[in-house]
Amino acid sequence: MIGRFFRVALALLMAAAMALAPAAPVFAQQPGAPASPAPPPPSSRTIQESNPNYTYGKPWFPNIIAPYTPTAVPEPILTNAPRIEQMVQDGKLSISLQDAVDLALQNNLAIQIERYTPWIAEANILRTLSGAAPSSGAVSALGNIPALNFDPQITSIFSMDQRTIPANNGLTSGTGIGTGVLSTLNTHTTTGDLAYSQGFYTGTSFSATFNNVRGSSSSPNAFFSPFVQSNFIFVASQQLLNGFGRLPNEHYIRIARVNKSIADQALVQQMITSITAVGNAYWELVFARGNVAVAQQEIALAEKTYNDNKKQVDVGTLAPLEIVQAEAQLATAQQALIVAQTTVLQDQLTLLNLISKNPNSPVLRTVEIIPTDTADTAPPEVEKLPLEDLIKEAVTMRPDVLQAGLLIKGDDINVRATKNALLPVLTLSGEYATEGLSGNNRPAVGCIPVPPATTCQVNSGLPTALNQEFTGAYPEYNAQISLTIPIRNRAAQANNVIATLSERSDQANYQQIVNNASIDVHTAQITLEQARITLAAAIKTRDLDQQTLDAEQKKFQVGASTLFNIVSIQNTLAAAESAEVRARVNLVEGKVNFDRAMARTLDVYNITISDAKSGHPTKNTLIPGTSVTGQLYIAPVRSQGGSAQ
Repeated sequence: MIGRFFRVALALLMAAAMALAPAAPVFAQQPGAPASPAPPPPSSRTIQESNPNYTYGKPWFPNIIAPYTPTAVPEPILTNAPRIEQMVQDGKLSISLQDAVDLALQNNLAIQIERYTPWIAEANILRTLSGAAPSSGAVSALGNIPALNFDPQITSIFSMDQRTIPANNGLTSGTGIGTGVLSTLNTHTTTGDLAYSQGFYTGTSFSATFNNVRGSSSSPNAFFSPFVQSNFIFVASQQLLNGFGRLPNEHYIRIARVNKSIADQALVQQMITSITAVGNAYWELVFARGNVAVAQQEIALAEKTYNDNKKQVDVGTLAPLEIVQAEAQLATAQQALIVAQTTVLQDQLTLLNLISKNPNSPVLRTVEIIPTDTADTAPPEVEKLPLEDLIKEAVTMRPDVLQAGLLIKGDDINVRATKNALLPVLTLSGEYATEGLSGNNRPAVGCIPVPPATTCQVNSGLPTALNQEFTGAYPEYNAQISLTIPIRNRAAQANNVIATLSERSDQANYQQIVNNASIDVHTAQITLEQARITLAAAIKTRDLDQQTLDAEQKKFQVGASTLFNIVSIQNTLAAAESAEVRARVNLVEGKVNFDRAMARTLDVYNITISDAKSGHPTKNTLIPGTSVTGQLYIAPVRSQGGSAQ
């Protein structure tokens, strides 16, 4: 007991001394062991942010019918990418942590699901570019602005009408008065109209209409039969109060773009979360397998103790009762091994679910995952920076903080738009129209010149009518100003109050998220620092327990100790070895979580999210990180000379 107390006290003193000593790099490896070489930097991993880009829709040139056809959206690929099954050899999947991250980029369903959110946001931008309100998004658009259609719209009408009308009163119908015969009126009308309309971001709208009618009538009172009547109508209107200027008319577009930025940050957040989960699951599997190795060593040691004592019992140098304790120790070690092996199976399932779309596929159902990376080398001391600098970096990089800031930006757009929407609707509009009428003179009427012509034209039609329009023979002018005042204006007031309250709430929410991020960074820094100290203490404790066991076994061989002491020290050594494995894994997991808190995860694994609007999209990318073949796109590593390897 005195020996055990001495060992524990010595370990605690050494841990305290290391905590108070000046900071120095601590490596989780055996004393005197050569330092492991630094691993090479990983290749660049590019995650295609948006391909295709749904923001602008289909161009009408050169295929003019493209905008009127549905957009082909690929079906989600729900089978495992070929690479993961190709890596399985003899029922074993040997992967490094980088391999696990690569497989997660190809197969992780959480990333694939979140990938659709920016695409939906892009489609909402396309919707708002037409003047419509966005259908969804983190920020809802508020404010009742006079609606405008920013997409040019062409409307055409072509109709033919043929009628034979019984005339009950020939005098009024123009058919003449007959005796004993029911008079009829025959008419034929052909109409061809064309209209163009468009709204603009300034609150201006414009329309041009070209109407044409060709008709004939059996009535002798008609001046022309057949006749052609044509007119041009130009109408322009401008909002002067509600809906005046670019901001209120573009606020749907601006809100949609803010929602797109929020969706992009949500994708980054999901990628960081998923990759962090992969890292933690990978290292938990490393720990579980290391714990199995410790349990196996404990069984080997217990078996040796049991066999040695059994020989002594057989020769009569040891009492038979002494062997019971050794046998109990062996049974306990075997039980610990079973528990450790069960944990390995559970951790394998956790990791497999993160790096595959279908962990129950025939190839993966019974696969054994063998991590090739170890926790023998301590990660670099990235936490050795002033806390203020770490928090400042995290606030500018963390997706949750950026999303909170974007919410305030969207709220500000709503506040300004709803402020404009409080105003009455004052619309100034003007109209100019010109008309032409021509046709064939009836012989009974005689030859009458049709302006602007001064001579008689017996046969005239559309050219004459168009000539009248272009020369302004029959002009029409109209100017109008209309004012709509909603009494009490409660809907607009409510929208403005809601927008302002949302902005105030999101400002407080932003500060709360910044505070949470600061605490998260500080906690991750403390955890990582303590993990280094704990590992150093665990290594020293295990060394002391090993030395104590060696000394106790020598004393036992000369009869100066008991089997009880041997078994007790063996149990202590097993616990110390397991604690060392746990401390090593805790250290690397602390680095993983520190990178997450600092939003450095993507940079650590060289993962970038490219934007199709940058002009360099990967044309064959269908899902994040993959091509049409399901393979991960890996950018070539460039040497110092600049050439691609």
